[in-house]
Amino acid sequence: MSALEVEVDGKPLKLSNLEKVFYPETGFTKGQVVDYYTRVAPVLLAHLEGRPLTLKRYPNGVNGKFFYEKECPKHRPEWVRTKRIVARGSTKDRTHVNFCIVDDLATLVWAANLADLELHTSLSRADDMSHPTMVAFDLDPGPGTTIVECCQIATWLRTIFGELGVEGFPKTSGSKGLQIYVPLNSGATYTKTRTFALAVAELLERTHSELVVSNMKKELRKGKVLVDWSQNNQHKTTVCVYSLRAKSRPTVSTPVTWDEVEKCLKKGDQDLLAFEADQVLKRVDKHGDLFAPVLELEQEVPKL
Repeated sequence: MSALEVEVDGKPLKLSNLEKVFYPETGFTKGQVVDYYTRVAPVLLAHLEGRPLTLKRYPNGVNGKFFYEKECPKHRPEWVRTKRIVARGSTKDRTHVNFCIVDDLATLVWAANLADLELHTSLSRADDMSHPTMVAFDLDPGPGTTIVECCQIATWLRTIFGELGVEGFPKTSGSKGLQIYVPLNSGATYTKTRTFALAVAELLERTHSELVVSNMKKELRKGKVLVDWSQNNQHKTTVCVYSLRAKSRPTVSTPVTWDEVEKCLKKGDQDLLAFEADQVLKRVDKHGDLFAPVLELEQEVPKL
């Protein structure tokens, strides 16, 4: 398979193995991965901009081995921006990681060419890691539950947020669950956001113990949905909106409306909130960026 030399916004790139099939069930190729990220970039880049990126690379497709890469590859082009950030569990020998920062289309295409199927970003911007710009609630269905049950919990979350005077915005995980983001953009600390997220998760567990669990132990999750509050941590990442997922089909972490959440719950049909790359591009053409308010809306962390 020959390499293709291209220029993206004036920056030279060499793309390789574009014919390689990355999603065998559908025949979706590496070239289609690059094409998807190129076409979704007008809405995606704002959510990547300024945030440290953890690469999750699948050089032989979704059925092959993968690896996470926090340290930005040394063979990167000179124009790829990096940010040196204090690492978790720092020692005297290794105190920092040079993360990739994807601020432009050329860097995004370069990452896609590295088979970085999934984009995992921090809730903070690289220049201010101690202050998250949002709170994340990851609704993860246990055995016997689906995204339909996640939709029920999402509506309960929305009611709580309404009583507290804040807004939340839903997106699919692109896998099994649903994620609700509460934009802040107001200088909150992780101490506050983590405490708030835990308190909300525990409140839901007390009031809806038949369906909700806030404890991470897997043995507690049968027939229930984990309201994962633990993602609100400076050293953790979450899958970025519009990111592909390494599943059997090229599904995407997709922003959805509250009407769509309620429709999925009412009809009990999990397929209503399953979107693949081509569907997401059509949705963007129709709706624009449904997740734009997460970047723009300024809210304070509520007190429970």
